[in-house]
Amino acid sequence: MPFPLDFPTFVPRVDFLRYLDNYVTRFKISIRYTRNVESASVDEENNGKWRVVVKDTTTNADEVYVADYLVVATGENDEGYVPQIEGLEGFEGEHMHCSQYLNGRHLYGKNVLVVGSGNSGMEIAYDLSTWGANTSIVIRGPVHYFTKEMVFVGMSLLKYFKMEKVDKLMLLMSKLKYGDMSEYGLVRPKDGPFFLKIKGGTTPTIDVGCVSRIKKGEVKVFPAISSIKKDKMVEFEDGQNGQFDVIIFATGYNSTVLKWLKDYRGLFNENGMPKPSFPNHWKGNNGIYCAGFSRRGLDGIAFDAQRIADDIKKTLNARNLPGDEEDNFASLKLLGK
Repeated sequence: MPFPLDFPTFVPRVDFLRYLDNYVTRFKISIRYTRNVESASVDEENNGKWRVVVKDTTTNADEVYVADYLVVATGENDEGYVPQIEGLEGFEGEHMHCSQYLNGRHLYGKNVLVVGSGNSGMEIAYDLSTWGANTSIVIRGPVHYFTKEMVFVGMSLLKYFKMEKVDKLMLLMSKLKYGDMSEYGLVRPKDGPFFLKIKGGTTPTIDVGCVSRIKKGEVKVFPAISSIKKDKMVEFEDGQNGQFDVIIFATGYNSTVLKWLKDYRGLFNENGMPKPSFPNHWKGNNGIYCAGFSRRGLDGIAFDAQRIADDIKKTLNARNLPGDEEDNFASLKLLGK
């Protein structure tokens, strides 16, 4: 279902939520809110169907679903990851993962260190500086940064030109816009942004204003943390140190699939990521699929979704079960375990 023609290029939050509501209505999607998945396993006593146990968080009651197909769509970014740093457990200030961050209203005048230079880290650093926090950010290595307009141009050009040419144009636009930022602690990677995205899932940073704040000295850049000492003191790998009241970790997420998926070995590895490499990562045995684990952003999710839907439809057609008939939905809700 495409966006309405009157939607702008960069869709506001309210309009996007309205689009999702309309999507649910049009395709008659049955959503169970306030549910946590406790386990999913193959039920050998029920013809090898999937048995999914969920907990209703409002009543604390368990519900059991039985399905022919199981699509794991929790993605690679599920649970906040905080790296192990010497002395962190004894840090006398406050520390949190960026998923817990709302805004910097209560951090005015505080010394705040943001760890991570991805989109979340740069956005939070910018927000903190606008709220009057004394803001610093840890940038460990080279990073690409572009305006959202640049990224839009690049994504559009990829439809017509080779990735290598588009990457060169992206680098040129960034240099013309920002200049040489190495003296401020920002170094560009040698490889282009789209190549890095395909190669290792590294997403370029969309600058919302943080680069300008760094140039003005309103956001200070530090290298990687070496250790954390007493009195809220943080030591960095280049020998610098600083005292911080709050540390915010924008250091990514981990997959939590293995916490609830019991029969995973055919598709997932011990890190909760698909064993097969792209583009063969989306399908396992016994009716299990995964979406959003390719490290290729929204394009990767779209790739997964289309192939999963086509494969399930093909299977249903082979069994003479039309996929658009409500009576033939593969999932059945049971009343108890």
